[in-house]
Amino acid sequence: MIVDDHYIVRMGLAAILRMEPDIGEVTEAEDGAQALACFRVHRPDVTLMDLRMPGMSGIEAISAIRAEFPEARILMLTTFDGEEDVFRAMEAGAAGYLLKDIPGGEMLSAIRQVHAGGSYMDEVAAKRLAEREPGSTLTAREMEVLEVLVKGLSNREIAGVFGFTHHTAKAHVESIIHKLGAADRTEAATMAVRRGILHLS
Repeated sequence: MIVDDHYIVRMGLAAILRMEPDIGEVTEAEDGAQALACFRVHRPDVTLMDLRMPGMSGIEAISAIRAEFPEARILMLTTFDGEEDVFRAMEAGAAGYLLKDIPGGEMLSAIRQVHAGGSYMDEVAAKRLAEREPGSTLTAREMEVLEVLVKGLSNREIAGVFGFTHHTAKAHVESIIHKLGAADRTEAATMAVRRGILHLS
């Protein structure tokens, strides 16, 4: 199954896969919710899942599918190579992580390897995962604060958004900066986007 919100990407991947005699049927979904519904019907041997899609993200879709079908073999196929993207995908149960600029032959090898019960990690994705700082996971509240921090809000403005004190806002910001190993709030915002902790719309 190919899960991607871009029609041309799905068509291109489907055309490549249908040329392979050992692959057989290829089904498609354009978002995470549709992927879950299609999985229930078709039970694909291997799923290629995009990361960013409207509504349910690829990582959320992997979690939902694997919750119902623990044996599901899912490969993340995306343009995003941030270390947190890779970490979250693997934590959700992905069997591998590929970037969309991967050569066709390598992608087919990855699909066959995952189908056989193995896993496959793109070289760049593997490097990003190895670079990830342990203990850098932000809490749910810190993620919410980070989302407004990257918009340039001051501590006082952040406090106003969430309805807590200036000191509480400052404590959250300082914790985020510390966990990301940043020098200041500006670097923390930049690092969060670069590492895939947060995606700008």
